[in-house]
Amino acid sequence: MDGICVLANDRVYDQLVALLNSIEAIYGENMPVCIYPYDDRTTKISAEIARRSYVEIYNNQESIRYWDEFVRNVWDTHPTAQMNWQKLNGEKYHRVGTHRRYGAFDGPFDRFVYMDADTLLMSPLDRLFAQLENHDWIVYDFQFKDLYHVYNISSPKLGELFTPERLRSGTFCSGFYASKKNIFDTQKCSWLLEQLRQGESEVLYEMAPDQTLLNYMVMKSGISTYNFSLNLPKSDITGCCVTSNHFEVKDNVVYDRGKQLTYLHYIGLSSSLFSRLCSGENIDFPYRDVFLHYRYLHEPDKRPKFTTKPKSYNTQPNLATRIFRKLGITK
Repeated sequence: MDGICVLANDRVYDQLVALLNSIEAIYGENMPVCIYPYDDRTTKISAEIARRSYVEIYNNQESIRYWDEFVRNVWDTHPTAQMNWQKLNGEKYHRVGTHRRYGAFDGPFDRFVYMDADTLLMSPLDRLFAQLENHDWIVYDFQFKDLYHVYNISSPKLGELFTPERLRSGTFCSGFYASKKNIFDTQKCSWLLEQLRQGESEVLYEMAPDQTLLNYMVMKSGISTYNFSLNLPKSDITGCCVTSNHFEVKDNVVYDRGKQLTYLHYIGLSSSLFSRLCSGENIDFPYRDVFLHYRYLHEPDKRPKFTTKPKSYNTQPNLATRIFRKLGITK
């Protein structure tokens, strides 16, 4: 069975509703969705999906505990992560809940597309599922242009582990990918953990913990990867991030030079912006009206009605920059 996986809790409620509605706009109720809980704050999203028969919240506690423990064991091997995290917020582990998306490898779908809650689906996913016939990991992004937010690029070991070509062809954003059940079984995870214990953990970038680890797991395991952005004809390639200001919107679908996007990623925008907007605060940010359309697709009467001039969202330094500043490190 094919399906879509999402990581969420009540903090991203408004974004999750918009994402589910964008999926429904394309598939109706024919595409199953499994929500992996970031933490126990799921009261609002549980109430929301009670009326969506195609959506479930992952409740395999054994699987959740397994991945929580695996992730903690991984970061116990890292030479500096826990020291830096404790300086940052006093915590030994950082954003453990983000790794719960790994539960999809045990989950209900034989093949799945994972989507972050801050994305919207713009096109059917047929091409991704079709490519899973030939490869085990499918992505569509340009993260390979920014290794800094994936690996510790100052580690000499990075070049020993992966060739420049492998880094280019295999690096991906952990916000959107397609894969299969059971490609990371307990035996493979035990092997990966042992490699990390032997010193390979120094290549992990601690400020994007789930993204760096997932990239390492895929690339170290030699999993066959396909990136549409590296394989499609140049004229057919589209972007995906709201940082692109040249996209066009037609009938609430986003296009890049006439080509329909696969998904739109509100990357870099805090979940609080969406909550404040939906509470009636007139905040402007890229492709805001697209988000509002899908958020209130089934309840347009509840869409906020603004009477004041919109104020631009405050562009904050990205997470890594804020963290390094707090640690007294310049990027």
